[in-house]
Amino acid sequence: MIHRCLPATGLALLLMVSAAPALAQQGTPDASGVVRTVPRPLDRPYPGVIRHQVDASDVERKIVRVRQTMPVTGPGPLTLLYPKFIPGNHAPTGPIQLVAGLAVMGNGERIAWQRDTLDPYAFHLDIPAGVDEITVDFQWLTQPDNSVWRVVMTPEMLNLQWEKALLYPAGYAHDQITFQTSIRLPDGWQYGVALDTASFADGVATFAPISLEMLADSPLFAGAHYRRIDIDPGGRTPVHLHIVADNAAAIAPTPEQLAGFEAMVDQADLLFGVRPFDRYEFLLGLTSRMGGIGLEHHRSSENTAPPGFFTEEGWADNYNSRTLLPHEFVHSWNGKFRRPADLLTPNLNEPTQNSLLWVYEGQTEYWGEVLSARAGLVSKEEALVNLADVAAFYDHQPGREWRPLQDTTNHNLLGYRTTNPWSSWMRGTGDYYREALLVWLDVDTLIRAETGGRKSLDDFARGFFGIEDGVWEARPYRFEDVVAALNAVHPYDWAGFLRSRLDAVGPDAQAPLDGLERGGYRLTYVEEPSEVEQRLIGGLANNFQYSLGFNLSGTRITGIRWGGPMFEAGVGPGWTLTTVNGEPGSAEALRNAVTAAKGGTEPIVLGLRNGDRERTVSFDYHDGLRYPRLERIPGTPDRIGDILAPRSR
Repeated sequence: MIHRCLPATGLALLLMVSAAPALAQQGTPDASGVVRTVPRPLDRPYPGVIRHQVDASDVERKIVRVRQTMPVTGPGPLTLLYPKFIPGNHAPTGPIQLVAGLAVMGNGERIAWQRDTLDPYAFHLDIPAGVDEITVDFQWLTQPDNSVWRVVMTPEMLNLQWEKALLYPAGYAHDQITFQTSIRLPDGWQYGVALDTASFADGVATFAPISLEMLADSPLFAGAHYRRIDIDPGGRTPVHLHIVADNAAAIAPTPEQLAGFEAMVDQADLLFGVRPFDRYEFLLGLTSRMGGIGLEHHRSSENTAPPGFFTEEGWADNYNSRTLLPHEFVHSWNGKFRRPADLLTPNLNEPTQNSLLWVYEGQTEYWGEVLSARAGLVSKEEALVNLADVAAFYDHQPGREWRPLQDTTNHNLLGYRTTNPWSSWMRGTGDYYREALLVWLDVDTLIRAETGGRKSLDDFARGFFGIEDGVWEARPYRFEDVVAALNAVHPYDWAGFLRSRLDAVGPDAQAPLDGLERGGYRLTYVEEPSEVEQRLIGGLANNFQYSLGFNLSGTRITGIRWGGPMFEAGVGPGWTLTTVNGEPGSAEALRNAVTAAKGGTEPIVLGLRNGDRERTVSFDYHDGLRYPRLERIPGTPDRIGDILAPRSR
């Protein structure tokens, strides 16, 4: 803070002004010094229905305009909240910074509001006598690029998340507040959403009344280029794939690709036994213009993929896009229906806790990969390549020396998906997904081994998640419930088993790789990656993680592994590769040098530049290129193969 020195006359004037009665100003704190509190959410119905009108037709300027007409109960204080803790983000990510133009009216008169000085997501009002209904107008200024906030509007499509475009009354649980929402779209656009449409005419869609909880859990994808596909024809509940795209030509899934999505639904039925929803809507944007997303909801999911996803090359090259929809689908059972108790909050502004994300996200990551293989969306070979990549990453992650897997579940609360130049040391969001996947593989193979193949984690899934059909009200779970459900499948010290992997820390802490060998495979490293490995593992040609401890992006040195050879050479972020053994530097030149140095004695010498600084580093490394691969252990059961094989009725 900068302090300016004032002359005596200026100081006297300042004191005179500060001593005068404060003027009432909209949006300023109450000068009386009275601190207003935000009412806690109570399990009581809010009187009446909030009419919620959204105008999303201004796609050129990317502005969403909102008007809410809200019944109020007599004169007195009212606090309005903007959603803060966004489900699926596991963090306070509501973009309050993008809300503008807030105006509240009652009986034709403006009603002043004051933002809470401790909680900027809360707005305090005093409702005058005689006012039984107020209107609330504001704009959500969505962003033109992905540099800070994700792009949600383009001239061709829209990803509308209702919780970003509403205010709601404090003091009530969100399942006790009813909204009736409508949205204006650009002319000719169509949409997909897991809400019941009451009418759609002249570009305005009006939806049946629904609780705030489920409105916030039912996003909308809309676009000029749109197609809806039934991927569960004849199923007991509707399941649709809604596709919007940058251009109409991109919406061209082949019958074989759609058959994979149909098989995914069927394999999920066989795994869980019930459907905890009355309908399910996959929302898929094929785009390079809208921000990427993969976000779960109880009866739908938000997903994006590259514009060429359904081409032969696009399908082959985008393993993560093929496994995205299965992952988000599994969340309907794990995370939405069965939900960690500390994430089951009464409204969207109560803090969430993330202690069980290794189940919520980690086991979902496991089942997403398994269902993808069982449905034929990915091959067994591809699934094994991905598993080898995950295993190698955690086999070389130094961060568990100080930070256990359990603590990474707090990562979003420390700063939503923040980046760090030393991610291998810091650890982060991906760990409770991908390392936890290895933990659940460990669990699955142990059950299979100890029961002679009679039981598996499939039995846990059916017993824990498959408990009520057609119910889409959340059922909470705790660590003890997970342990009890595992013991119901196969008695074991599951609490100790899980805690030893979640809490392991120190120089001797190891990645949870036991499930690989118990599954019939060992992690090895090869010098020549296969065609599938090159295609699936992004940037493999520029990956020197398991040899020299870094990656290349062009000639820029990235991803330096803490404690690896490049780190030990004293190199940090910001350097580029200029030469390799005196020749011009490139990924190809470096690969050739590492290969030539294998078994020899001559060092690998790299020239580096950072701005106007230059330096040379030498590596006494002679083990060649190393790329991860899973190798079958002869004479052992192929339990991982059994896990990935499709189930039949």
